[in-house]
Amino acid sequence: MICKTKEQLIHKIRDYIGEGEPILLADGFEEAFIGMGRQFGKPIAVYHRQKCIMILMRGMSEEEAEEFFSFNVEGAWVGEQTPIYLDSEPLILNGKN
Repeated sequence: MICKTKEQLIHKIRDYIGEGEPILLADGFEEAFIGMGRQFGKPIAVYHRQKCIMILMRGMSEEEAEEFFSFNVEGAWVGEQTPIYLDSEPLILNGKN
């Protein structure tokens, strides 16, 4: 199920991790949410980086969206629960895919 609103997303996450754990979500990027990760035992929201940029491109050029995302979203430290933005471009390690 793709969550269209932040409230729907919060409800699904709470069903998964429980009520007691804090979670920080990125406003306006519900469609780019791909799951939960953990860092030092704490839940972290994970978003698809390219999808976040596509969402921003609904109101700005690709270049503007990239710059805005890099500085204001990806580059923002908002505490221990700062979301992760997964770059799905394949990496080539040791000459292998």
